[in-house]
Amino acid sequence: MKKLFVLLSFISLISACGGGKAPESGANPYSTAEPAAATNYDPNRGIGKWTAESLNLSATLDAAMAANGAKIREVKCSSCHKLTDEKLVGPGWKGVTSRRKPEWIMNFITNPDPMIEKDPAVQAQLELCLVRMPNQNLNDTEAREVLEFLRQNDGLK
Repeated sequence: MKKLFVLLSFISLISACGGGKAPESGANPYSTAEPAAATNYDPNRGIGKWTAESLNLSATLDAAMAANGAKIREVKCSSCHKLTDEKLVGPGWKGVTSRRKPEWIMNFITNPDPMIEKDPAVQAQLELCLVRMPNQNLNDTEAREVLEFLRQNDGLK
């Protein structure tokens, strides 16, 4: 009886673990996203509702928004991002507003998961940092304040 139980347990284990075709080499078997080449992904804008027109940024810095963005950064961002170009857990923030368009930054702040799946530059950064940026669930105002802080960090006055 004991041998029969062991045999049935083994068969159950084998059948539970198998059954589907093997994923393509290098493919993430847990991802439901389409390959980046199969979509109309815009690497300048990212994925999300933000466009250059909807942001309508001023050429001058909004100091009050930047101050609020600094507070948000301290609570939600500082454990992973330095204000310099030095990597901590995630990349440093210095120069990000010259490397990325504001709409891309806003879309990534508010919508990181789909962008991690489709943006080749974010995927390359993920390979360096080895940690996905978590969704901090910032509302639109908070995300805009963080963007203004990033602009201030990069020297906009």
